[in-house]
Amino acid sequence: MGNIFTRVFGTQQERNIKKLIPLVNKINGLEKKTSKLSDKVLQRKMDEFRGRVKPLGVEIGQLEKEMLELPEIEKEKAKIDLQEKVGQLDELLYDILPEGFAIVREAAKRTIGLRHYDEQLVGGIVLHQGKIAEMANGEGKTLAATLSACLNALSGKGVHVVTVNDYLARRDRDWMGPVYEFLGFSVGVIQNQMNSAERRQSYGCDITYGTNNEFGFDYLRDNMVLRVEDQVQRGHHYAIVDEVDSILIDEARTPLIISGPAEESTELYYKIDKLVPFLKGREKKEGKEEDEDTDYEIDRKDQTVALTEKGVKKAEELLKARGLLRGDNLNLYQDGIKLPHHVHQAVRAHKLFEKNKDYLVKDGEVIIIDEFTGRLMPGRRWSDGLHQAVEAKEGVMIRNENQTLATITLQNYFRMYNKLAGMTGDNDRERIIP
Repeated sequence: MGNIFTRVFGTQQERNIKKLIPLVNKINGLEKKTSKLSDKVLQRKMDEFRGRVKPLGVEIGQLEKEMLELPEIEKEKAKIDLQEKVGQLDELLYDILPEGFAIVREAAKRTIGLRHYDEQLVGGIVLHQGKIAEMANGEGKTLAATLSACLNALSGKGVHVVTVNDYLARRDRDWMGPVYEFLGFSVGVIQNQMNSAERRQSYGCDITYGTNNEFGFDYLRDNMVLRVEDQVQRGHHYAIVDEVDSILIDEARTPLIISGPAEESTELYYKIDKLVPFLKGREKKEGKEEDEDTDYEIDRKDQTVALTEKGVKKAEELLKARGLLRGDNLNLYQDGIKLPHHVHQAVRAHKLFEKNKDYLVKDGEVIIIDEFTGRLMPGRRWSDGLHQAVEAKEGVMIRNENQTLATITLQNYFRMYNKLAGMTGDNDRERIIP
């Protein structure tokens, strides 16, 4: 999938909205008739739609299951077959859309006393198309999402509604839940404190609310279990991402990481930390040749440090003097990858990570500050020995290093969905994912 989303601006946006007006008028034209139907008739109509759509959902699920067992060389053809089935499903749902949206609107009026206005109908159509619905705060994004969520949940494949925090996930599930339940859809929510059984139950619902981190980490954990029955998620069919700008731009390449303890001497971090003042560095500049008097270069853009040839020799001398390199023939890079890695991380800790900006020291513990929200993140730790290097720098107790067991970026996680849509109140972004 090249660009995850298609987004339109200015006059092009207006032209696209105009194309949707006949569909909005068609939905509005059904309102009077729909309002006269009894609760049971409304629910029966939704069941009829479900009966038409679900068989295609079952076929798609079977294709996805078969594809997992195919050799790589045969997977490309299977992907084409899968995309064709997903396309057929979208066509069928588009035929159902006018009456389906009219029924969801009526259900919302009867259960929570809210009516979808034309702007929300347009938003619901755009979400169903797998695009971004740009709606200002106060225009009812949460309500608009129910239209597309219900329509796409008819397949039985599951819909994920992604929010920015646990509170909003719970609030939106409880607020919109009566609409879904009135129409026969089960609705769940993923919360941070839930165990595996509770998560599996929530993912088994037709519509599931949760945060991007919860969805992503559950996927990683599912890839670490030994038995399929221990997994909690059941696939990635359709997702609606709220505040898509924040999640799929600002945090798109931020990796989600599951780590575990690695055996490593904490004393080594203290010893190597003491080498940093003896090494001389400079900022990396394009086109500028290596300075003979420089031991390392700092690249702030990529948040990396590179030792120069002189720096490698000086580090070797310092390490030998402290008994960390033994024997005349040993050098920094012959001692595996541990020592150069430790030196790199120690320099990064001193030169790229700033106290009270990137982290706080509280009660003898280094606590990360979220670079996007400015909030403290107790319990979270940098990986690959960086957190230990910062602890050594600050002279606090060093906790055992963790090794990365599983990782994925949010961008790559959301690429797995057959269809992805987003909502935003920000109209200043010019693109979503490069």
